[in-house]
Amino acid sequence: MSVSLQKGQKISLSKEGSEGLNKVIVGLGWDEVQGKSGGGLLGSLFGGSKAQNIDCDASAIMLKDGKFVDSKDAVYFGNLKHRSGSVQHMGDNLTGAGEGDDEQIVVELNRVPAEYNKIMVVVNIYQAMKRQQHFGMIQNAFIRIVDARNDQELCKFNLSENYDNMTAMIFGELYRHNDEWKFNAMGQATTDPGLGELCSRFA
Repeated sequence: MSVSLQKGQKISLSKEGSEGLNKVIVGLGWDEVQGKSGGGLLGSLFGGSKAQNIDCDASAIMLKDGKFVDSKDAVYFGNLKHRSGSVQHMGDNLTGAGEGDDEQIVVELNRVPAEYNKIMVVVNIYQAMKRQQHFGMIQNAFIRIVDARNDQELCKFNLSENYDNMTAMIFGELYRHNDEWKFNAMGQATTDPGLGELCSRFA
């Protein structure tokens, strides 16, 4: 049975009913707010071309003792699999169209090297500044954790705040505490223009 999480709420991924869980799917999704995408005021003033779809990119930032220390520890559309094999990005969705998850990241919890204690799950809007796009143009955003053994959803966090002018988001974190994996629903919006700036937050 899935648990609906609120912002700041944490859940153990080894709770009753999930014994032996060692592989999870982190699913992320969003929809564009109809009529709000692309160009903004400047686009209308200068008669810009057809509005561009909002391209949201999900990434996993792996931290050692809470720190980002190596560029290879960012798993995203340009580095689909971590060198340890424990975290894999399942590919880039350029539009957010369709039902269900828009992007997925698979984490094999038992294969994550011991020196990594956190995996931050973040989403940024591709070329947000250039395209004048922000998270206020997005609705129905969510992150969910799924048991990969049976596709059973364990928990889901719906992001429902107003995120006008925010260009990136820390959706949540998987973290290891006393040899137990947990998930923390965060929903922390930022004005970071890209993944590099998000990673630097944890350096």
